[in-house]
Order: sequence, then structure tokens, then C-alpha cells
Amino acid sequence: MPTKKKSKPKTISAEDLYRFEFITDMRISPGGDHVAYSVQRVDKTTEKKYMNLWIVPSKGGKPKQFTYGDHVDCHPRWSPDGKEIFFISNRGSETQSQIYIIPLDGGEGRQLTNLTGTIGGFNLSNDGKKLVMEFRKKDKEQLERDKDDQKKKLGVVARHYTNLWFKLDGEGYLPDEKWHLWTVDTKSGKAMQITDDQKFEEYNSSFSPDGKKIVFYSNRTDEPELNPDHDDIYVINSDGSRMKKIPGPVGAKILPSFSPDSKWIACFCKEGEGKWYRNIRLWIVPSDGKGKAKCLTANYDFNTTNDTINDLAGAHQMRQPIWSKNGDWIYFTVSLHGNTVLKKIRVSDCHVVDLPSDDGVIGCFDFNSEQTRLAFYFGNMTHPGQIFIHDNGMKTVRQLTHHNSWIDRLDLGEIEEVWFNGSDNNKLQGWILKPPNFNPKRKYPAILEIHGGPRVQYGNLMMHEFFYLAAAGYVVFFCNPRGGQGYGEAHSKAIVNDWGNKDYTDLMKWTDFVTRKPYVDKTRVGVTGGSYGGYMTGWIVGHTNRFKAAVSQRMVSNLVSMWGSSDFNWVFQEEFGGKPPYENLANFWRQSPQKYVGNVKTPTLIIHSEMDLRCAIEQAEQFYVALKTRGIDTEMVRFPDEPHGLSRGGRTDRRIVRLKHIRRWFDKYLMGKKS
Repeated sequence: MPTKKKSKPKTISAEDLYRFEFITDMRISPGGDHVAYSVQRVDKTTEKKYMNLWIVPSKGGKPKQFTYGDHVDCHPRWSPDGKEIFFISNRGSETQSQIYIIPLDGGEGRQLTNLTGTIGGFNLSNDGKKLVMEFRKKDKEQLERDKDDQKKKLGVVARHYTNLWFKLDGEGYLPDEKWHLWTVDTKSGKAMQITDDQKFEEYNSSFSPDGKKIVFYSNRTDEPELNPDHDDIYVINSDGSRMKKIPGPVGAKILPSFSPDSKWIACFCKEGEGKWYRNIRLWIVPSDGKGKAKCLTANYDFNTTNDTINDLAGAHQMRQPIWSKNGDWIYFTVSLHGNTVLKKIRVSDCHVVDLPSDDGVIGCFDFNSEQTRLAFYFGNMTHPGQIFIHDNGMKTVRQLTHHNSWIDRLDLGEIEEVWFNGSDNNKLQGWILKPPNFNPKRKYPAILEIHGGPRVQYGNLMMHEFFYLAAAGYVVFFCNPRGGQGYGEAHSKAIVNDWGNKDYTDLMKWTDFVTRKPYVDKTRVGVTGGSYGGYMTGWIVGHTNRFKAAVSQRMVSNLVSMWGSSDFNWVFQEEFGGKPPYENLANFWRQSPQKYVGNVKTPTLIIHSEMDLRCAIEQAEQFYVALKTRGIDTEMVRFPDEPHGLSRGGRTDRRIVRLKHIRRWFDKYLMGKKS
């Protein structure tokens, strides 16, 4: 009988984006018996993203879907007795979310709030009687439109602004109303606004252990928009009385949390206004405002945040500093050498202990009330994140969830991690992804991927785009040049007011390193990247002809116009010398890819979103028009309604089309395929 041919393992496709289920948030129950989490899925017919709550036993067992329906159920938070789960949902109205409560033993969710506006996040008091949340009312004009079908149909007539900061990428043009703090009685649902100054906003609120006070951060300088990083920690009574500023270092601060005895507040702070390159450090400040603030991580050259990027959604958000029950230790995450790891620091002497983990990224993490059990979200290079459990005294961890197990049946290709010497003999880290069914005797075309930011890192976290291109027959190589995070402050600072210098030479050294591999065809190498990676792609094609094709995505081409068109223009001003372009034009222009566009010979595809408010589409248009008028082979692909983060969270059909355009361009110039 003839033998049956073995079929080749399948490889990943662009359309697989419809198959992914993403864990977006999680919390362990106070008793440690269960973990509640939210899962995002995509409806291919409507192109809408929905979320539902799931429950999984901490000792293992099959996860159970807990809420159903085509709506968004997210932000699960346990009641102190572990009998109920509070969550945010739009189940009552697609355009208006509320807070709901659902019993663990089943039954319908009970609507707690009845507000008109946007709920940010919320936290419960230790006794469960109140919650505090950030909430923003709707503007009066919007409320009037909502009442009139004709006005609603016609939409906004005009937007009138008198403030400097009037737009935010991913959110759009900002309303006049501000984010303020509200408390809600968890029995009656009665909501009370406790801050209301329309000049300021408040964020990251949480209760003191006794529930009598609330801590938050706010920028309450005379001109917050001209001093955007001058945040301070504040404490207010839970009834809204006696707000007090807590002295601390100057700089951006986030995620304050009270110590168990309420005497201290821990927070993350980046010292210095506009110092984008600085490490975010862990600080403690006396909660009564008396005494000096103390930086616990001053002697450690790492960033206390999750800077590892990917293009697949997940529970990568930072947690506030979590105190041990006795107040002796604080738990936090650190991004280092392509990983994001969990550490704890002893408050008394700043001694740091690493919690063991494999190569990968720990995102959200949470303890049960006795801190005998740790639940955490962990993902790696070949799989989106899942929930794991670690019990005190145990050396091993348990994986509780197995969403997206279909990935295990795919041939993703082989990944090699390498360290190499940069342009100044500096040690740099990179990864080489080989195509599925790799043959070392063949010569493969290759694609250099460059990360955005620049203050982020590539690492051990799955990038669907990379595996998609590898499945098409490309060697995909990526690294962390100077300018990013994960390798100390000097590494991050190296490109301040000098973009396109050390970062460029590091990337060229990396390309030299990879193209010396016997399986790489150095005559067929492409380059692509988004945001800062789009900037570097534009810079590279203006400074070398070594790449056969380029794809610049959500690019920065002209730092002069970027200053006036980006929602984060103050960041760029400080990064490039501290003065605006009209006082320092030559410096901004010197570091702009647009200045060198006359040198470009490389066929370049430009991809951009029309609602990108971070790197406005005029950045792409300038580069495209210049290339087109010069007769360089170029095309532009524009995505309507999408923000800067199209590749990570955009509408799925548009993400798929984007990927196919990237492949089409490289197939044409690196493989000789017809479009």
C-alpha cells in the first residue's frame, strides 16, 4: 500500500488575527481559590471586539466563561469576602459603560452605577463598602446632541479650544470636561463627586487601608499644560474634604499606594520634567507630608515598568506598587534585557530579590489577601500571555489557562537570541527568526524590524507580524539599539538630541552581523518599522542604499512640523534641546529624515493611519510627496479612522490588509514576485 505523505505543519497567517483570544486583566480572589479575568475576542462579521469574564480555579481545572453576550465586560475586581465580582460593562448601552456586581455562585449582574460619561478605573475599599473611580462627564454640547436625533445625525458642528492640550491619540479630540474622582456606595449605588476643579484632573486613585483617605496623583501647577510632567501625590479624605499635597521629587508620578499601616505611600516616579530617557524609579513618601521622600531603587540601573512591546493585546498593564502584608517589602516589575520580571525590594535597606521566572514578560500580577498565593500574567516569544499561579514555598508554577492552544500546532520557525558589538563596541541584544522548515544551506531574503518608542524594548514577547513574515520565507531580525529601555539609563540617554546617529550605527552593525550569516542573502534585505521605527526607516533610506526595499509605518519625517502637530509635542521639544523649533530650527531639521529625502533611492512603501494624532499623517504625506516628485518607486497606504496603534489594536480587517501590503512590497523587491 502506498504510504501517506506527511503534511507540513501549518504556519501562521494574517487571518489568524481573528482567532486570537486575549486575556486583558486579572485578579485573584481574596481567599486565593479562584482567578477572575477578562478575555477579548473579535467578531469577524461586525469587526467589533468584545470581552467577557472568565473564572479559573487556582488549583487547576478547566476555566469557565462567567459572563456572556456581545458586549464589553472588563476590569474584574473581587469583593473583600470573595463572594462577588465588580466589573465595568456596556451591556446596558453600547455607548455607555457602568459598574456592575455579579455573585460568584451565579446569577445576573446587578447594575451599580447610573452615570452619563466615561468610567476610567476603580478600586474598592478594604471593607468593600465604597469604591473610588476616575470619571469624566459628557460635555453639555454632547448631552444636547444626544437628546436630538437630528443633531446626533449631523454630529459635531465645530470644536472650540483655548487650551494647549486638546487631542490624544486613540481617544481623539478631547472634551472640555476633566477626569475627576468619585466615590460610590457599593450597596445603594449612590455616587458622589469628591474633586471638581475644572482646571485639573486626577488619576490612579486608591483607598488607605482604613478607607478614610484616598491617594491619587494630579498636576496642579498654575499651567499644567506648560508643565506636563510636574505631577504630585495628593491625599484627600474619602468624603472629599481636606485635600493635601504630599511633597516628593519633581517629575511624572503614577500609581500611588498606601502602606499597610498608612504611614507611607509608594509610587513610581521619573525625576525631572521632560527627561524622557530617565529610569522610572520606585519611591516612598510619608503620607502625612512630613519628612523626606526616599527613592528605593536609586542604586539600581533599571526601569520599574513594563517596556516590552508586542502587537498582540494582553494584560501588560502596570500594577501599582504592592506592599507585603507587614509593610517590609514592595513588589514591582522591571524591564531588563528583553524580559519583564517581578522583583521585590526591602524597604529598610533597599535590598532587591528577584522572583524566579523564565524568559518572557510578566504583566499584571496579584496576591490573595494573605499573600500566600501569587497569580500573574506571563507571555513569551512564541505564545500570548496566560495566567500562572505560584504558591509560597514552592519552586514551580502552575499554568491555569490555555487560550490560543492552536498556536502550539503551528510551525513558527526557530528563534536565536544573540549579543553583538555595537558601533562603539557596546554590547547589544538581538534576535534572529528563521523561516519555518528552515534549510541552513539555502540563502534567504531578510527583513530588519525596528521598534517604535524609542523608549521601549523588543524582547521575549510574541510579535505576530514577525512570524507572519517568517512564514512567507524571510529571515526576520530585530534588536534593541541605543535609545530604548531595558539596558540602563545611559543606553536610553545615548540618542538625546542626536537621533539618527548612534542608533543608526547600531542598526547598521546589527545588519552587518546578520548578513554575515551563510543563510542570509545580503543583496536581498529589507527594512521596516513603525513610529520611531518609521522614523529610523526614513532616516536609513536617506543615508544608505544597502536595503533593497523599505516600509515606513506611522513615521516621523519632519521634526519641525511634528512639534506642532503631535499630541505629545512637549516630549519632542525636551528631547531635542528644550527649545521650540522657531528658536532652534537647524537642530530639529538636522535630525529630520525629510532633510535627506533627496538622497533616497530605495523603493519605499508608506503606511499611515488617518486619525494618528501622535505622528500626524502629514508626516507621511511630506515624505511620500517628496519621493513621488523625485520619481522614486513609492506607494502610500492610508487607513481611515485608525489611530497610531493600528498594528496593535486597530480594526482586525485593516490590520490584515496592512500585513499583506507589507508582504506584497517585500515580495516584489526581495523575491521578485509580481504584485
